[in-house]
Amino acid sequence: MSAKVVLRRCVACRQLLDREQLWRVIRLAEGGVVLDQGQGRSAYLCPTAACLDDARRHKRLQRALRGQVADSILKRLESRLSGNADACTEAR
Repeated sequence: MSAKVVLRRCVACRQLLDREQLWRVIRLAEGGVVLDQGQGRSAYLCPTAACLDDARRHKRLQRALRGQVADSILKRLESRLSGNADACTEAR
């Protein structure tokens, strides 16, 4: 029996993809924004430079999460694109 594919929409390009292929950004209920793990309001983003740039320029993550997203979160996503081993974790 195959695993059920769960689709999520990228906040930048609006494409529906398997959530395993996307980066997950979460606004925690107790405050703060984290990547990949946690419970709270989530936004998904394609792991591409174009989507990250669009999300940054048009504040798409802030709008989707209904709150502020620190520059440090955007920089960590950017470092994942460049292949930085410390920032590269499996997308959930």
